[in-house]
Amino acid sequence: MAFSISGENRPGRWLVTCDHATNRVPDDLGGTLGISDTDMARHIAYDVGAAGLARALGEALDSPVICSDFSRLVIDPNRGEDDPTLVMKLYDGTIIPANHYVDAAETERRLDTLYRPYHAAYARLAARQPDTVILAIHSFTPCLKGRAVRPWHVGVLYSHLDERLSKPLIARLQAEADLCIGDNEPYAGHLPGDAIDMHALQPGRHNTLIELRNDLIGTEAQQQAWAIRLAPILSEVLIGLPD
Repeated sequence: MAFSISGENRPGRWLVTCDHATNRVPDDLGGTLGISDTDMARHIAYDVGAAGLARALGEALDSPVICSDFSRLVIDPNRGEDDPTLVMKLYDGTIIPANHYVDAAETERRLDTLYRPYHAAYARLAARQPDTVILAIHSFTPCLKGRAVRPWHVGVLYSHLDERLSKPLIARLQAEADLCIGDNEPYAGHLPGDAIDMHALQPGRHNTLIELRNDLIGTEAQQQAWAIRLAPILSEVLIGLPD
């Protein structure tokens, strides 16, 4: 299965998504990409802690959650089909041996078996009601190899094409005295053809992407605590927006 869904029949307006939920490598690829278990446990293979946070937020917001069920290193569901980083061969200093000789036919096979089924289910859930709001959950590593330490606790990412939800959310989170909030940090929040572009920007849905620093959500207790903290803030900001 390319994805998992929690709470499909919940009535909430949100659709919580987690594009990089797991480090699973499908059996037809041998269950491994040729890198170490240590590397497979890193942020290069999935967004550490993000799936648990997404599911906890779905419960708190009484809304459905969709999570991918394959490693981003197999094929990245948060990239457009023509993006050159769709199948990564090198990531944060680690060579991905199983991707070295991936050709167009193998990329197409991974698109058909994993990427496209995930996005088809995503699109179906997003269309379940006319006022769906997309809440994409990701996590980021505190420090990439050879780079400066990232100071943010939470990053809010968005496209300049639609800042309606994200800008008020940033302002509201910045009012939390104990948090360092990234405004389109640790990186810019829009790539043409990415998941938000496909499911929110093009159809005109309210949307935001939240990145939590992954050392803050490594345990179930931390994920639950952040969901309890973020859910009322998200609801408050959404209520204040025009339709």
